[in-house]
Amino acid sequence: MPVHDGHRQRLRARFLKEGLDSFEQVNALELLLFYCIPRKDTNELAHKLLDHFGSFHQVMDATPEELMAVPGIGEGAATFLPLISAACRYYRVSQVKNVCALDTIEKCGDYLVNFFHSRKNETVFLLCLDAKCKVIVCREIGEGSINSASISARKVAEIALGVNASSVILAHNHPSGIALPSGDDVATTRLIARSLYAVGVTLTDHIVVAEDDYVSMAQSGLYHYEDISL
Repeated sequence: MPVHDGHRQRLRARFLKEGLDSFEQVNALELLLFYCIPRKDTNELAHKLLDHFGSFHQVMDATPEELMAVPGIGEGAATFLPLISAACRYYRVSQVKNVCALDTIEKCGDYLVNFFHSRKNETVFLLCLDAKCKVIVCREIGEGSINSASISARKVAEIALGVNASSVILAHNHPSGIALPSGDDVATTRLIARSLYAVGVTLTDHIVVAEDDYVSMAQSGLYHYEDISL
């Protein structure tokens, strides 16, 4: 029996008995690495990853290219670790897929934050609703750098018309961690609202997300649909 098998079995047994909450970061990461690096001591590699990135969540948020810069991390581990965060986001989105109606700003915000879980780049989503505020589709429409993302007013209008939406809500994230709309956010919102108004679709709101927090531009007074329709 390989020397590390006993350690792996003990760590798995501890997880099954106690869950992951009591684990140190290095042990949690070591356990995950078991499933993509067989028959090898992963404790040292877990330490290397934490030394390189600084924390468990920073390791999990790293790109495959960033992970492979750490000696000992191959393609398998560099694919598996980002898959964990992506699977968490997929899980969260699947939990809210069958929501009945998004008829309040709070419901819209709580629905949308799930789509941005663990995203490192600024990403834009378009939430399309029918006349009863039921979700038709929530679609990613743009991704930019960590500080900016471009949104095409024409693309937004085409998607909204293509699914016969009565109203839409824009949402994008600020990976910096501050859900505060910028001047560019406000200007872009008004531009898109006018384009949508011209084709009979209402832009109800633009929601800015940072982690599990969000700011509604309509609720905060930065955007008024009535001003667009004048």
